[in-house]
Amino acid sequence: MVSKSDIAGVLSKYLQDLFDLPAEKITLGARLFDDLDLDSIDAVDLMVKLQEYTGRKISPSEFKSVRTIGDVVDRIYAKVNQ
Repeated sequence: MVSKSDIAGVLSKYLQDLFDLPAEKITLGARLFDDLDLDSIDAVDLMVKLQEYTGRKISPSEFKSVRTIGDVVDRIYAKVNQ
């Protein structure tokens, strides 16, 4: 079983590697678009990496209401622990 902390760590690494974001900006409350300046193409790239991580297909509708890093962690946690 994967913990939310594990997922947050992986997500943080992806954000740092893919988008050159400093680790201190990546908090559970950080808003993807407003605080981290991600755009829709960045979100798709991130979703592809998360699909590789989970080994499961993630539909765009599952991420429509995602706004923060914490939201992403919650969705991935639910996905891997189904």
